Amino acid sequence: MRDRHDYLIVGSGLFGAVCAHELVKKGKSVLVLEKRDHIGGNIRTEKADGIDIHRYGAHIFHTSNRMVWDYVDAITPFSPFINSPVANYKGRIYSMPFNMHTFSKMWGISMPEEAERIIAEQRKEIVGEPKNLEQQAISLVGRDIYETLVKGYTEKQWGRDCSSLPADIIKRLPVRLTYDNNYFNDPWQGIPSEGYTVLAERLLEGSDIILDEDFNKRREYWRSRAGITIYTGCLDELFDCCYGPLSYRSEVFRLERIEKENYQGVAVMNFTEREIPYTRIIEHKHFLKTKSPVTWISREYPVDYTETGEPYYPINDELNNSLHGRYLALAQKDDKLLIGGRLAMYRYFDMDKTVEKALELVQRCR
Repeated sequence: MRDRHDYLIVGSGLFGAVCAHELVKKGKSVLVLEKRDHIGGNIRTEKADGIDIHRYGAHIFHTSNRMVWDYVDAITPFSPFINSPVANYKGRIYSMPFNMHTFSKMWGISMPEEAERIIAEQRKEIVGEPKNLEQQAISLVGRDIYETLVKGYTEKQWGRDCSSLPADIIKRLPVRLTYDNNYFNDPWQGIPSEGYTVLAERLLEGSDIILDEDFNKRREYWRSRAGITIYTGCLDELFDCCYGPLSYRSEVFRLERIEKENYQGVAVMNFTEREIPYTRIIEHKHFLKTKSPVTWISREYPVDYTETGEPYYPINDELNNSLHGRYLALAQKDDKLLIGGRLAMYRYFDMDKTVEKALELVQRCR
């Protein structure tokens, strides 16, 4: 390994890996520092019994950008996968996203106009612009759907009452008046045939990589080893939380091997009642339709960030967004520092947007 590199990339997740790949193609020397003991960040997959296990929850690549799809598919081939999750409420199964299958099960109806009429009647209780997530959900799908399929799941996920959460959180949720169980509207959807870890490995080819290294504990030393630093970690930690810590929600993933060929019949099952502590069960073999006499599942338990130290979801309320803005202003004063990715930008990004943003950043690199 050389003593000095053109670029130091902090984090080997999808954003950092794409940056590394493009910079190496430009003939730059790249050093990647990773805090964990493995590359790939949250997209990492690991094999067990021939099954690719999504170590940090379900990751389904979907995009409407043909360039982005061709980019990742050229690095490692993707297998098609249509996400058709189901919601389990007290043993009753409902289709996700909300569509005519859901409304038919909920209300015993069959026609779109019947669903429209019921939703229109139930949303009358919301007057004016929705002020929080509860009001936004009711205005989208009515109170019945909200109480059964949104409220409990969301309050588990965020650890807060729906009436205290921003309305924006629920706006991404698809609602359809067709019998269409395809969760995403994007024309290109799939999962790497060899797993996401292979995608990360190929993106990082040609870079020097150091694992188990916390950049912020030896920040000055590592920055002295490179010309430009691309930072993808938590932005408050980069500045020693000088304005105070940003808030996140975290997850605990409990993996289990089951001596059955098929456990739940679907890759993703959400559990929407508040009394069940986990939000969903992932059965990993269904992502790539793997044939195996056994199966692996993981239960996802939302927890406070302080319980794990692993930040997953930024809490984008007014206070935290303002705080992040102050840290962002500090970062922008440093002409040898570039930032990107979901943690540094304090935003939830789908994987295709992560790739887009990384490519945009590298275009600015000399």
